[in-house]
Amino acid sequence: MTHPSPTRLLLLVATRKGAWLLHGDAERAHWTLDGPHFLGHTISHLQLDPRDGRTLLAAARTGHLGPTVFRSSDFGQTWKEARQPPAFAKPGNGLPARAVDHSFWLTPGHASQPGSWYAGTSPQGLFRSEDGGESWAPLPAINDDPQFRAWMGTVQDGTPDGPKLHSVIVDPRDASHLLFGMSGGGVHESHDAGRSWTPLIQGMEVVEGVDAADISCHDPHCIRLCPSQPDRLYQQNHCGIYRLDRPGRQWQRIGRNMPAEVGDIGFPMVVHPHDADTAWVFPMDGTDVWPRTSPDGRPAAYRTRDGGQSWQRLDAGLPQQQAWWTLKRQAMTVDALADPALYLGTTSGELWIGHAGGTRWANIARHLPEIYALEVAVLP
Repeated sequence: MTHPSPTRLLLLVATRKGAWLLHGDAERAHWTLDGPHFLGHTISHLQLDPRDGRTLLAAARTGHLGPTVFRSSDFGQTWKEARQPPAFAKPGNGLPARAVDHSFWLTPGHASQPGSWYAGTSPQGLFRSEDGGESWAPLPAINDDPQFRAWMGTVQDGTPDGPKLHSVIVDPRDASHLLFGMSGGGVHESHDAGRSWTPLIQGMEVVEGVDAADISCHDPHCIRLCPSQPDRLYQQNHCGIYRLDRPGRQWQRIGRNMPAEVGDIGFPMVVHPHDADTAWVFPMDGTDVWPRTSPDGRPAAYRTRDGGQSWQRLDAGLPQQQAWWTLKRQAMTVDALADPALYLGTTSGELWIGHAGGTRWANIARHLPEIYALEVAVLP
């Protein structure tokens, strides 16, 4: 197997008050901050198009423009707002009208479809662009479907800053095979490019006292497909860590193998780019709904190298006490080099790199605004 040979890395940082680009050398030893971009405005996600290696999209909510998407074709030197940002159509079936509060998740389309993108929003909605992010069209099979609308609940349900459609996944083998998660509202799969969908929740647990058959009660936090084995999915959920091997439909709660004193509640999950048995999580205190900070104030990533049968704590270089970090679901990522590094961003504005698969952590930036999302690209 060949792996990328970089001359530099690009770390894309989305925060509550703007976006930053970090340019790193091939050894990941030196990083240069470029920014802020969109200072003062909320950037939920920043993505580089891997098909052309130069187009950036930013999911933004600005004070003047409201929810929108910006596009850059020169690595952020200039930005242009989408001509038609994601916006719900007026429903024609008697359902209440909705308005997009913010675009939350951006996913480039299939490699065979240059210019195609997907956007997940809050409240839950899915949109598609065919022109590189200039204009966005809603997918009515989700946004205006009465059953989906029932599963979505209300804007008061689920995530404190609004319910979200996230983890939009395009199968690298089949452009028509799509998956996404909703917080709340479960995991869903399409084999016809989004014209019809099937729930994928078997084996997923829910909060005690709630009916697991009620799809609206399921709260996936982050879903990942393994690039080296696309039939394997991992999931960090409000109620545990899971793995699903297709064509099976039953999620297995592999988080039960985590240390009992740490538990298996958290937000982000990251998969190894070349080894489907290796994945990482960053647990939060899940003893009740509200802490959602590093257990006992001692932050650590946990890695499995056997598909979730066992987990190892990785905290060398991280604070050993009184560090009450919170990591959002998009705030941890991994690069695609042969010996990949992890990257994480905290809600207190710290950026860390985990060399050698998270075995050696080092701080690379402090004092940024609350970090919402990280992505990393290997550039030639």
